[in-house]
Amino acid sequence: MALHNAQCNTFTAMLPGNSTSAMGMLHGFYGIGAMAAPLAATQFAQFSHWSYFYFISMGLATCSLLSSLYAFRLQRMEELIPQASDAADSEPLIQGNKYKMILGMKQVHLLAAFTLVYVGAEVTIGGWIVTFLDQLRSGGPSAGYVSSGFFGGITVGRFILWPVTDWIGKRRSIYIYGVLAIIFEIVVWRVPNIVTDAVAVALVGLVLGPLYPIVMNVSAEVLPRWILAGSIGFVASLGQMGSALFPFLTGVLATSHGVQVLQPL
Repeated sequence: MALHNAQCNTFTAMLPGNSTSAMGMLHGFYGIGAMAAPLAATQFAQFSHWSYFYFISMGLATCSLLSSLYAFRLQRMEELIPQASDAADSEPLIQGNKYKMILGMKQVHLLAAFTLVYVGAEVTIGGWIVTFLDQLRSGGPSAGYVSSGFFGGITVGRFILWPVTDWIGKRRSIYIYGVLAIIFEIVVWRVPNIVTDAVAVALVGLVLGPLYPIVMNVSAEVLPRWILAGSIGFVASLGQMGSALFPFLTGVLATSHGVQVLQPL
């Protein structure tokens, strides 16, 4: 899945034309899957054979594999996008390993650090919000639907906010979306009403949604084309590390101090 994610980001970033909208659509469809999974899992959790949920995951993975084979027909990116071939032809003659040069670029590390924190926060909120609402807001089994609302907000944000992002600029968008997300998180933290919290969580997803596509688009703008694939792979990998690290840290703190640590964290 991590390899697939990096390859999709690289391919989309290399597309000619408005890559911002294309990247928004790519991650919007990712959000659809993230939204649908908690809905299905919540239903299966009420059955005795809850593990049958994984048959759905296996079926969707098979569909993804077959659709990829049909769309790309085992062709290389240079055969599908002429610009990728031009970037490869313009690669400078360098001494040493290409990955050593990638790891030596400050821009790559800054983008990777941002992605680490962003993906970690996204996965932590989407996963732990169910426990938070169940234990502190008496949400019960229905709290699982709030997680779908969060990822639904991410999906909508990635589909509809890219014109806003283009209008106000990528750098300014990151600041504005980040501040709004903090405000909505404070609402979830301080307002003890499950309906209000559910709406605020969905709004957090809405404003967080465009951030990941923005990072991928900025990567394509600031990094040389001939190391773009490796750089995006590194950035995406650090993001997946965040998706494991931050929920783990939240679990450690929740065990010691209670699940209320989720919002300030």
